[in-house]
Amino acid sequence: MSDTQTEALKAIRDEVWQLGEVPYSGKPDETPLAVIRKQTGVHAVIGEGNHSAKLMCVGEAPGRDEAKLGRPFVGAAGRILNELLTANNIPREDVYITNLIKDRPPGNRDPLPHEIELYAPFLDRQIEIIKPAVIATLGRFSMAYLMEKFGLKEYLLPISKIHGRIFEAQASYGPVKIVTLYHPAVALYNGSTKVQLIEDFKAIKELLDKA
Repeated sequence: MSDTQTEALKAIRDEVWQLGEVPYSGKPDETPLAVIRKQTGVHAVIGEGNHSAKLMCVGEAPGRDEAKLGRPFVGAAGRILNELLTANNIPREDVYITNLIKDRPPGNRDPLPHEIELYAPFLDRQIEIIKPAVIATLGRFSMAYLMEKFGLKEYLLPISKIHGRIFEAQASYGPVKIVTLYHPAVALYNGSTKVQLIEDFKAIKELLDKA
């Protein structure tokens, strides 16, 4: 990893943190996520891992444990993700893990369109800095955003129909493969989904071995 990459990622961190400093006097049910973060004393979750990773995993938004610790995928879903990586001999420290939304939505509700619009540019910059060869989307929101971003909107279907699919796309730095996956949290409630996720991750391992 280069000093330039590290400094660029720190700049993103600082900008996300500062979102909570913006004055807000509107309706409580429309309070920006960053303001809620500041009010409740939790953390933004920017991302962590190898700054030159071949694989980037992109979830939807931080949960309670993630916001408490300021790290992505450290709760129950994180344990599933770790199992998926380990089952396919992919060290977590070799991966960059982040979310589309950097602050936790109240009650883990779905992110709203204006929240995606606010936070997505930070993800765009992370991708440009890290330059992954493979991006695994974890869940339907990151899947929808990234497929549209990379010109794959015409192939977008419910995740139940395209999980495990590999889509070839072009980033500014070169070719990138998008792999659409269930969010690991789904496996907490559905054992067959966990089996499917392990199988789907095999495709990622094969791509990494060729990258």
